[in-house]
Amino acid sequence: MNRVIDRAGVDTLMASLTEDGFTVIGPTVRDNAVVYDTIGSTDDLPVGAGDAQDGGEYRLTERGDGALFGHNLGPTTWRRFLNEPETELLRIRPSENGFEATPTPQPPSRLAFFGVRACELAAIAVQDRVLMGPHATDPAYASRREGLLIVAVNCGTAAATCFCASMGTGPRVGPGADLQLTEIEGGDGLEYLVESGTERGADIAEALPGREATSADLAAADSVLKATEESMVRAMGADGIRDFLVGAPDHPRWDDIAARCLACGNCTLACPTCFCSTTVDSVTLDGEAVRTSVWDSCFSLDFTSLHGHAVRGSTKSRYRQWLTHKLATWHDQFGTSGCVGCGRCITWCPVGIDMTEEVAAMREAVPA
Repeated sequence: MNRVIDRAGVDTLMASLTEDGFTVIGPTVRDNAVVYDTIGSTDDLPVGAGDAQDGGEYRLTERGDGALFGHNLGPTTWRRFLNEPETELLRIRPSENGFEATPTPQPPSRLAFFGVRACELAAIAVQDRVLMGPHATDPAYASRREGLLIVAVNCGTAAATCFCASMGTGPRVGPGADLQLTEIEGGDGLEYLVESGTERGADIAEALPGREATSADLAAADSVLKATEESMVRAMGADGIRDFLVGAPDHPRWDDIAARCLACGNCTLACPTCFCSTTVDSVTLDGEAVRTSVWDSCFSLDFTSLHGHAVRGSTKSRYRQWLTHKLATWHDQFGTSGCVGCGRCITWCPVGIDMTEEVAAMREAVPA
């Protein structure tokens, strides 16, 4: 059963999750940006906030309508809570027989993600395939992923950098969410259509205050999503992209990109699906060693260092590796694209490199 609630109902939903033992994480405003952090009520959300985004540009704006979800994506992603930037893996201690290695236990967490957008939900599914695939499982990721509750939000607006519609990942929320909300105009202001995607979500929705959704409410939600999709100004021509990129390692456009790219790694840090990491060992004075997994980036010169030599020593080779892996060879490894069209890599690139523009330019200028 679908329901319609008001802002007080959203507060009730958050409170019920907290009372059930979940740590609720959602969008909030900090340092003039929308970021994800622990929240307790709708007062913590970016109420009435919008944003203006483009290549290398981001600023918050004031909508003036009190919308809870009128903003778009900010710089942080949900992966920082599932695949944390630093994770202790094991400790090695001296013992009578030499040394003893003890894996660090990863206690299960009880997380509720609140306000997950369609592209981000798709990104979580991609990370699941990478870190909980049939051949290998990251125990730390699996412990955090287990029991995760997801309250998703259908997008009522699109940033200039969004291209999820062309990737088939949005703006409508797909499978995987326990509940999904759509912000719609109601008789007394903004209301929220609540739809359940799982039995757990249906039980939560049934207990919420409000009224049963009507066909007019569903039509209003469809209208919002249609307008959002039609407003997107960027698109990725994904048809045949895998074979094209794999077959274009010497395309002259790579040199043009490398001349602008700073190799700063911002795109990999802002990406919701990147998963590169390295291990760091530290030793205490009493002889105990700690091994930690730390986020890394394929844009780092040392990432492919072997015997003191970087395999990909040029910015051109590192950008080519990132884009080709993301859009092409990711299919070979994981059976899906590594891009969900969120546009974060465009917004948070200091020089505004736009992957949709670069792919289009390469395809239009295929060398003979």
